[in-house]
Amino acid sequence: MEILTGKEKILVIQTAFLGDAILTLPMIQKLKEKFPNSSIDVISIPTTKEIFECSPYVDNVIPFHKKGKHKSILQLIRFAIQLKKSNYTRIYSPHRSFRTTLLVLLLNVENSFGFDNASFSFVYNRTIRYDKTEHEVNRNLKLAGINVENENWKILPEMNTSNEIEKKVNDLLKDVSKPVVTIAPGSVWQTKKYPEEYFEIITEYLIKKNYSVAFIGGQSDFEICDRLNKKNYTGSINLAGRLNIIESVQLLRKSKLLICNDSAPTHMGMAADIPVITLYCSTIPGFGFYPYNRESISLSVDGLKCKPCGIHGKRKCPINTFECGLKLLPDLVIEKINQILIPQEK
Repeated sequence: MEILTGKEKILVIQTAFLGDAILTLPMIQKLKEKFPNSSIDVISIPTTKEIFECSPYVDNVIPFHKKGKHKSILQLIRFAIQLKKSNYTRIYSPHRSFRTTLLVLLLNVENSFGFDNASFSFVYNRTIRYDKTEHEVNRNLKLAGINVENENWKILPEMNTSNEIEKKVNDLLKDVSKPVVTIAPGSVWQTKKYPEEYFEIITEYLIKKNYSVAFIGGQSDFEICDRLNKKNYTGSINLAGRLNIIESVQLLRKSKLLICNDSAPTHMGMAADIPVITLYCSTIPGFGFYPYNRESISLSVDGLKCKPCGIHGKRKCPINTFECGLKLLPDLVIEKINQILIPQEK
């Protein structure tokens, strides 16, 4: 990769949600490598701010309240006026919304890079083809002008932790004496959720195999985690709603394995660099958000005419069968669990 010695003032705009934010980190890491003398600022939504603050390659994180104080066009203009004082020389925007493009237009930076399927993409000085067949990290690296060959795009997101975070996680696990497997059973989208009764079978199996199970998720996932935890209270712990993003990554660093839906924890597991089993119900790995670190795998029932029913999943199964989840039997998941865990035990 060509190293450019000029000092650039770089702005990355990523106002999407948690998973997309984590998958932007490899691009930022490579931008810092490409422009080592430059500073990199990131615009993010408040809920993902901590992700970028924990990156050793980011200088400043600027929260963008797109549903709050920056919602109106007038407020967006005022926001842009403040940003212009930083004299950015380059803008990279993996986010493709109209509001993001409008912000790029208002900033009027000489070098701006966006995807060709972004709203009003003509605003960008250079557009890069958004290839739906590639992984999101691969797409983002191409956006940054990083030469991608073979599988050298498989760069792990780097997130720093602190002694305080390590202490908090250690305290939460102080009564856990067995090796930990973490399960994240929740999702915003109902058709992305692997059946709860299947998670129960998997949890029971892990406990019988002498593992402790930690359930994680946001506050909205507390109830499903609580139900699963209460059924296996002698060998599990419910941490849903008790950990922020970075604390969750630290917990995963202490885990032998993560089992989750096609959701943000997949990418947190990669940041922790542990094996991940991602369960695809209504969505597919082909959308480009699958785990790619060592030993991680994706499980999906292929060949269903109704699958995928949408890139984000849906609130309920459109044909009321939910075959994509029900046909992904726990026996198959357990087989893959054994393939990952048994070698670790030797």
